[in-house]
Amino acid sequence: MTESPAGEHSQLMDRVYRHQRHIYDLTRKYYLFGRDKVIRDLDLHPGEKLVEIGCGTARNLIAIARRYPQARLYGLDASAEMLKTAEESVARAGIGACSLKQGYAEHLDAHTFGTDAAPFDRALFSYSLSMIPDWQGALAAAAAVLNPGGIIEIVDFGDLGGLGPLAGGALRGWLKLFHVKPRAEILGAVEPVARDLGPNLWISPGRYAFSWRCTARDLVRLPLSPVAKESQGSTKP
Repeated sequence: MTESPAGEHSQLMDRVYRHQRHIYDLTRKYYLFGRDKVIRDLDLHPGEKLVEIGCGTARNLIAIARRYPQARLYGLDASAEMLKTAEESVARAGIGACSLKQGYAEHLDAHTFGTDAAPFDRALFSYSLSMIPDWQGALAAAAAVLNPGGIIEIVDFGDLGGLGPLAGGALRGWLKLFHVKPRAEILGAVEPVARDLGPNLWISPGRYAFSWRCTARDLVRLPLSPVAKESQGSTKP
């Protein structure tokens, strides 16, 4: 039987992170910019539910739990190896209201974390969207599990267009050592829609990174693939 693209990606992530997970947070803090600002601006209310899609080591979930201790948190990741570190980190931090699950972003649904989890108030993609092969399907799946008026928070690499060919090429080469590849098409799809909608788009100097706060209805305006649009149908006005 042929392995599905999602299954192949999961196996690749396990191979990459089997050893790298032990130093992941130490290395990533030098180039994953904007994460803490997104966390500070979440403004989660007591009892609200947030799911981080591509939660990795649970670094963000732990920071969110400390800032918003009455929130209910959920983390999804394709890599079983990363979730080993996440579970250890959550236990060590003493974070109680945090549930972790292995699974593919595009397969997230109302039953992934059990019957009492979804719908969620927030969905967070923190430098994970560019790592997900079907990033369009991942956005559509996140939109489908949100409350009406729920918010999706995205922070990720930009298109590096302001760095110039020399600096941009050097950065891409360095990131490749960590199996990280910025995907310009994500910001390319987001930017025209986000600028038209209002002030919720932030792009760093050099277009290195960006963050965007949006709703499920905002995502309907993105040029998503037909498959993603179909799975997002329940969010259409």
